[in-house]
Amino acid sequence: MSEAPATTRIWDPTIRLFHWLLVGFVGFSWWTGEQHDMEWHRLSGYAILALLVFRLFWGFAGPRTARFGQFVKGPAAVAAYAKTLGSKQAHAADGHNPLGGWSTLALIGVLLMMVVAGLFAIDVDGWDGGPLSDYITFDQGRAFAAFHETVFNVILALVALHIAAIAFYAVWKRQRLVPAMITGKRKLDAGETAQELRWSPVLALVGIALGVAVAWAASTGFRF
Repeated sequence: MSEAPATTRIWDPTIRLFHWLLVGFVGFSWWTGEQHDMEWHRLSGYAILALLVFRLFWGFAGPRTARFGQFVKGPAAVAAYAKTLGSKQAHAADGHNPLGGWSTLALIGVLLMMVVAGLFAIDVDGWDGGPLSDYITFDQGRAFAAFHETVFNVILALVALHIAAIAFYAVWKRQRLVPAMITGKRKLDAGETAQELRWSPVLALVGIALGVAVAWAASTGFRF
């Protein structure tokens, strides 16, 4: 009986939960927006804000594969990696590769812009608005509403690019990326060794509490 291939953990449980919850809430936000169900749309937006605050915290306090300093590379590293895309040889990465790192950072950035714009947005009748819309004028609120919709279209383009990249790696390089985001593990190449991934549940709880606190404060318009 042949032995099962050795594996290494590249994603901690919290980063995987963050990923799939974000996918779900972004989809739910789109659906509630299309249905003009603004109560649920706002609640979904607060959930996304909490997730993003946690991710920013985890980008500095999380394990090595979650840290921005580990996967956000300079132009030289990105260019060097881009040159390998034409090869069918897969290059197993300990987390995000240089291109994937910048894609992740871009998604976080535009999602933050979308959520913040939604907090200030005002509807066309001026009757309904985000919890921070009282701080600005009606015209400014309408501008935030338009920006909120525009940024969502940018997010759709980034998501499409993300899915295309997953398909490219699966078809061209025979490297499946989705299972690792489910199990947290990838197979080790022959003779490859990997450092154990360590993460702190206590720090994760701190990050979750911080995300929930910021989202709650934003939902009140920062009026305590």
